[in-house]
Amino acid sequence: MAGPDSDECKFFFLAQGRCEGRISGRFRGANHPNRRGDGTFLPDFQGVIETDEGAELLFDYRGYGRAYPVGRRQIVATGTHLSEDERYRWLNDSLSVGVGEVRSQPDESTELVVEWAELVWEPVEE
Repeated sequence: MAGPDSDECKFFFLAQGRCEGRISGRFRGANHPNRRGDGTFLPDFQGVIETDEGAELLFDYRGYGRAYPVGRRQIVATGTHLSEDERYRWLNDSLSVGVGEVRSQPDESTELVVEWAELVWEPVEE
């Protein structure tokens, strides 16, 4: 059984921040991860990115939030995006992969820093 007195737990977090790079803008979302008995988080994170150009991109991120190293826990993730905006429709058939860290801050908050890359399809050799 999962719960606060169990090795396995279910959580709910609200997050907001900015993304910078090929896609720049404000993001907001909700993460409702499970935590396994070994301390690994399994993110289940959905939300929206409002780009600086006014487009909206829905996102869905999954992966692993490893329990180590303490203070800068590792993140490996996959991401899908959806947009009706012509400038970002290329994301609708794209798969993203990300690596990053959960960084503990002096004020006891946490900062998630993830670098994303697009996984590009190429033909399989015969």
